[in-house]
Amino acid sequence: MSTPFIRNHQYNVIKKQADFLLNTLRNVADRNVLEAVRYQSVMKIIEAFPYLTEDQQQMLEQISTYETAYDFQRYLRELEPYLESYPPITPKQIEKLFPKTKKLKVPDLRSMDLRFLTYLSWVDIAANKLFIVYPFEGKFIGIEGRITPTNKKGYCLFCNRHQELAFFFVKTKPSIPSADNYAAIGQYVCMDNQVCNQSITDTGSLEKFILSVRK
Repeated sequence: MSTPFIRNHQYNVIKKQADFLLNTLRNVADRNVLEAVRYQSVMKIIEAFPYLTEDQQQMLEQISTYETAYDFQRYLRELEPYLESYPPITPKQIEKLFPKTKKLKVPDLRSMDLRFLTYLSWVDIAANKLFIVYPFEGKFIGIEGRITPTNKKGYCLFCNRHQELAFFFVKTKPSIPSADNYAAIGQYVCMDNQVCNQSITDTGSLEKFILSVRK
């Protein structure tokens, strides 16, 4: 039985390196350059994991042996049983994360493949709000804020890819008490959270932002 050990953002690292390797194989003839690129891709994948067993590392290193698009596609499909799912969460649990929001519109979790989620998010169009639920150290953190489309592309704070952006504005408690007793943090993030989840390769910026606005 497969023991999951690959998180979504790590799987995205693997996909990115698979694409990079395939593109190099199609455009570079020098064998020395190809071997250097193969080695570099393997190292970037291994570095994305804080811990690997010997068998897990050998499995991931197989990427360096492939030559064709079919090989890489098969490799990625064979890794899917080893993907760690987003932790189980119920609509009731989500509602408790946002106690001040009445009639919270919770997304249909049953329609989602939770293996490909780093963070759960959805937009309430009527309220013009973005909600994010992120698993951190065995608990869930929920944040909400105003979301405003920018109608332009740029680099998302969470996935660091060039995407269609929105401005996410979150109120939080100030470090120094103020007259209105709140501060605010705003960042540019992907309009499409599904695309963001498919692109994110590191959780550092996402976690830093979430922890900075957590109430």
